Amino acid sequence: MNVKFFIITSFCLLGIKGFSQNSHWTLEACVQYAREHNISIKKAELDEKLAVVDKTGAKGAFMPTVNASGSHSWTIGLNQNITTGLLQNQTTQFTSAGLDVGLDIFKGGQNLNRLRRADLAVLAARYQSEKITDDISLNVVNAYLQVIFNKEYLKVNKAQLIYDLQQEERIQALVDAGSVPAGDLLDIQATVATTNQNVILADNNLKIAKLNLAQILQIEDYNNFDVADETFDTANSMLLLENPQTFIDNSKDVLLDYKILETQVNLAEKDIAIAKAAYYPTIRGFYSFATRAAYAQVVKGYELNAAEPTKEIGFVEGTNQKVVTPNFTSIWGSPESLWNQFDMNKGHNFGIGLSIPVFNGFTTRNNVQKSKIAYETAKLNLEESTLQLEQKVFTAYTDTKGALETHEAAKKAFRARQQSLEYARQRYEVGLINIFDLNQNQNLFIAAQSEVLRTKYDYIFKTKILEYYFGLPIFKAE
Repeated sequence: MNVKFFIITSFCLLGIKGFSQNSHWTLEACVQYAREHNISIKKAELDEKLAVVDKTGAKGAFMPTVNASGSHSWTIGLNQNITTGLLQNQTTQFTSAGLDVGLDIFKGGQNLNRLRRADLAVLAARYQSEKITDDISLNVVNAYLQVIFNKEYLKVNKAQLIYDLQQEERIQALVDAGSVPAGDLLDIQATVATTNQNVILADNNLKIAKLNLAQILQIEDYNNFDVADETFDTANSMLLLENPQTFIDNSKDVLLDYKILETQVNLAEKDIAIAKAAYYPTIRGFYSFATRAAYAQVVKGYELNAAEPTKEIGFVEGTNQKVVTPNFTSIWGSPESLWNQFDMNKGHNFGIGLSIPVFNGFTTRNNVQKSKIAYETAKLNLEESTLQLEQKVFTAYTDTKGALETHEAAKKAFRARQQSLEYARQRYEVGLINIFDLNQNQNLFIAAQSEVLRTKYDYIFKTKILEYYFGLPIFKAE
């Protein structure tokens, strides 16, 4: 289960719909686009495909190996006559064909363990691919929330600028009427300039946040890139009522980081079994088929030489009487057809081979020892990850509670600053305080309003992280 995607998709329950690159992007649209176009995600998917290919190779080790061969050659010069067996200058041609088949009967369980290891490697690659996808998605969520925060912060400063400009006009009228001193006009003008600076700064921060999100999405036309105006609920999460240990226990079943390391331990264990298999003898069955054909003329028969019907082959010792034999002449003819020769010259060879390892310079022993060390290292990595996981989960739980408390405190401070500002305006209206004191209250109000926004999105993001650790289900379509 790709649990981390809940961080993204849970926002989609708020009614987020489709997207167009020429319109304002929703959070769902951003995440979908990143998952489809991000280079790191594509590379991880290719690694997963490579693992699947390796698994196919592991399956192939159980199948026989089949190799066919064929050749055609010319021999020119002194070579053996295949008919007479004599060496003579001649040009001959030969064609040969063969088929070799081999099958592992017993290999110390190496092929079986390689197949099981390949299954684990595919699983590990899938976990890694999902983790990278989740990490990218999480970065998109974080960057998206930063854009939304900066949008709202810009609205706050623009609203304040409008109010300050209205105050400037009002005080200008009062100064012109002689009701308030000219110093009040200078103060409000300075306030307007400061607020305008805040608007410019907030606008720049918004542009930078949009640029950051566009770069994560790898969108080149970031000048026209913008996000939709979305609102997110900050209701208290029921997860904060759970015991932190519950999060720790659940996270081991859902966190991909933990699953990846757990799979690495299993892979290392299979590597030990594969290395140990080299201690065992191997039994391999084999079969081969071969045939050949020649293109030289062959003797078809013999006939008596009419001109010299006999030929001398020796003499009798003592009498010197000649010994003669019939003088036959070979009748030469064309060779048999190619297919007939292949049929006549075919041969088969099959059997079983046994190979017993005796000594290979400690290679097998060293491989086993290295595999054991790698296995112990993988176990230590898993143990270390478990401790880090417990710390991360407990920290996330504590941070979420702290973020909620901070947000509630910020809202209380905002309400108090709002009332204080209203009271200060009333006092200014009756001349009990000057414009400087009013501006001080106004600045504190703006700071409180900004703090509410900051703590709001900080709490939202940390809540989603906590939900991820708890292992809530993936987004369910409506």
